[in-house]
Order: sequence, then C-alpha cells, then structure tokens
Amino acid sequence: VPMSEVASYDVIVIGAGPAGYPCAIRAAQNGLKVACIDEWKNYDGTYAFGGTCLNAGCIPSKALLESSELYHRAHSEFSAHGISATGLAFDVATMQKRKAGIVKASTQGITGLFKAAGVTALQGHGKLLAGNRVEYTAADGSKQELVAKHVVLASGSQPMALKTLPFDGKQVVDSWGALEFGAVPKRLGVIGAGVIGLELGSVWRRLGAEVVVLEAMEQFLAMTDQAVAREAQKHFKKQGLDIRLGAKVSGADVRKDGVTLKYTDARGEQAVTVDKVVVAIGRRPFTDGLLGEGTGVKLDERGFIQVDDECHTGAGNVWAVGDVVRGPMLAHKGKEEGVMVGDLIAGLHSEVNYQAVPSVIYTAPEIAWVGQTEEQVKTSGRDYKVGSFPFMASGRARAMEAPAGFCKVIAAKDDDEILGVHIIGPMAGELIAEAVLAMEYSASTEDLQRTMHAHPTLSEALHEAALGADKRAIDFPNR
Repeated sequence: VPMSEVASYDVIVIGAGPAGYPCAIRAAQNGLKVACIDEWKNYDGTYAFGGTCLNAGCIPSKALLESSELYHRAHSEFSAHGISATGLAFDVATMQKRKAGIVKASTQGITGLFKAAGVTALQGHGKLLAGNRVEYTAADGSKQELVAKHVVLASGSQPMALKTLPFDGKQVVDSWGALEFGAVPKRLGVIGAGVIGLELGSVWRRLGAEVVVLEAMEQFLAMTDQAVAREAQKHFKKQGLDIRLGAKVSGADVRKDGVTLKYTDARGEQAVTVDKVVVAIGRRPFTDGLLGEGTGVKLDERGFIQVDDECHTGAGNVWAVGDVVRGPMLAHKGKEEGVMVGDLIAGLHSEVNYQAVPSVIYTAPEIAWVGQTEEQVKTSGRDYKVGSFPFMASGRARAMEAPAGFCKVIAAKDDDEILGVHIIGPMAGELIAEAVLAMEYSASTEDLQRTMHAHPTLSEALHEAALGADKRAIDFPNR
C-alpha cells in the first residue's frame, strides 16, 4: 500500500490471526474503513497472514496428523478390511510439502478475503500509542503514524519456554519446530501432555519415533471429563505413547548426540535421553512492542490484556480479542470475539456465549467437549443425571473399524438442561457441533431425544447418550 494512502481509519486491527482477520472483515462488511496490520514472518523471512493458527498451529498440525494417521491405518488396520498393503513406505519430505501447500493456500486466502472486503492489509509491526494512534513500522523499517476511531488488539500468543531448557531450534523446539522436522526422530521427548503435546507426539509416534511425554501434573488431561481422560490414556498407551505423569523437569543436558532430560516424580530423580525435545508446556499472551506510553490499556498479572465481556479494554475506543485476552486459547473463540467486536463497533448487538465454547483434541481417537465436566457439575452441587453410549455399539463406528470411545451427556435433574457433552471416538470434533448448538439454545436432553438422527451414523451415539440420561436408550442396555 503506498504510504500516501495510509492515513485515517474507522478501525485498525493489530494482528491478522483467527481473531484479528475476522474482526477486520466483519468491520468492513459493516461499512467501516478498516486496516489490519500483521508482522508474522515464516522461517524463510516472508510475511504471511493467519497468525500461529494457519502458519504454525491448527492447520499444519491437522495436515500432518492426517498424513500420519493414514500411514498408521494402512499399516495396522487395512488387513482387517481384507486389504493387504505391501512395501508400505512414507516420505516425510512429501508430507511436509503437502502441509506447506495447504498452509500457503490458507494464508493467501486471507489476502483474497481482505481484498474482497476492502480491508487495507499492512505487513509490518503495529504499536498502539495514546489517543487511538497506531505507529506502523513497514517491512523496510520506515515508520508512519495512523489514526483510527477504534483500535482492536489481536496480537495472539506464543509458546512458553522452560527456564532450564531454552529453545535452540534444532534439538529443543517449540510446537512450530515440531511441525517442521525433516526426518522422524528416533527418540522424541515431549514436555507437556496437553492438547499440543499429545497431537505432536501422535504425529511422530505413528511414523515410528519412540515418544516419551513428561507431564508435571499427577492427573492426565485435568481439563477434560475424567471418564474421557481415563479412556484416552488407555488408548494412547496402547499406541505406544509413553506418558509419565507427575514428572517435573528439573534440568537437561544438551549434547550433539542427544538431550538428557532430568525430572523428578513419585519415585525420586529420573532421567531419559532423547534425540529431540518438544516443549509444549502452554502458551502466553504476546504483547512485545504492542503498547506505547499512556494508552491506558492494562495487563493482568499473567500478561493478558484486561477486557470486559464485550472485549473492551476500558481505555477509550480500544478493544482486545483472542489469545491475548482471558478465556481458552482457541482459534474459534478468538474468531467469535473478533466478529462480535466488528459488530459492536458498528453499533450492532452482538455477544459471545462463553458457556458454549467447544474444545477438540485431534488425536485418534478424537476428543471433544463442551460445557461442564461431571466433576465440575458435582462440585457445583446441582443434581444431575448422565447418559453414556459406547461407539462399540454403533453400527457405523464398527463398519468404520473405529469402535473406541463413547459419548457422554450430563444434564440437570430439575429442568433437564444439557450442562455438558463429552465425546471420545471417531469424528468427535465434528459430532460436538450438535451439542454446542443444543447448548446455545439451552436445550434439554428431551430435545435431543426427540430429534431424528439418520441411520447408520456416528451422530446416533450422541442421540442414544441423550436417551440414556433418562434410561430410555434403545440400542444399549439401560443400566
């Protein structure tokens, strides 16, 4: 964009990840003059829109998970179908090339969306100054001051590092680095058994790596319903993921021939030597160089930008959305916040329902949930009922050779409202959408019970779980 054209806007969005770019597009759809600034650079030094999600997170990880799962299924499952695959081999370079193509198409797609919506796309660094001014530093280092009626901060998050084990980009990598391996490591250490650690561990385990996952917490997948966590742990163990709980990493010895991780667990001091280490202990808000003097924007003690339920910072017309604010660090949560703010700035009514935010872990079996876990409902003191249905009893799941897992519905005893839905099994990430929609309408289990589900489908498992909450399941004994 020629500098002469850059001046005053209705809205300037800083960040073009899954929170920032939808915000910019929605504001433009509402007839506002919008600019979106983003400084993401790939390893080759080129700028790209889409943030972590499209360039180094959600999208590339799903591409590699798909490739590795297909190989695993051909290797382990095809024979059950009567298909013999001989001379089976995989090529990491081809997998990586395919992944890169998907990422490029996605990020270029945002450029096209900006163009179609009339958003001015600026590649470089954006810094909020006092008085709704933004300092824009272009790729060539030149600086310019822009003015906006509203500014939206959508600067995202970055991987947290271990003090005892800094990233070196070769042997000790973050989640992005773990998506870029050119060859399968013989021994892979993953620190953190969260969503990212389990997904990345699964990719390389399926392709032959020995994977050890060290998790500091004693409880596996503490954020999920514990019935789901127990089922998941059983299947991951079967797949050869060596998950060690209560394992607190205390130090590491990095040498050319490997990395020795030192950790303590219930049995005392332990050590394990691996070729590469993925540190996946969580992410923190990214606000480096984002705020100038006197903006009035406040950060909390963990570095998140403080906002209200409508994502307003309380400082003039400054808003913040996505990973840089409170709530789950999920692309879809950020997207809905961005869309809400794009509407609120235009004077329209909008809100985000934080009680109905779905979560998905793209392992095999997949894990997905929305609402409260049984443990949370129990703690709340509300009387509840539970319906559960195993995929083993689903004709479609058996036909797919995917009978692992179950659907679980938790509902209030008094008014039958669905309080939480938890799924582990085939296509859980797709199946959860029905539950989110139901909860968005404050549906009861009876609403799901009286909704006709096509046969034979995986979605019938959710239908039967809803019936099971009232001991009325048809295809499973009502215990």
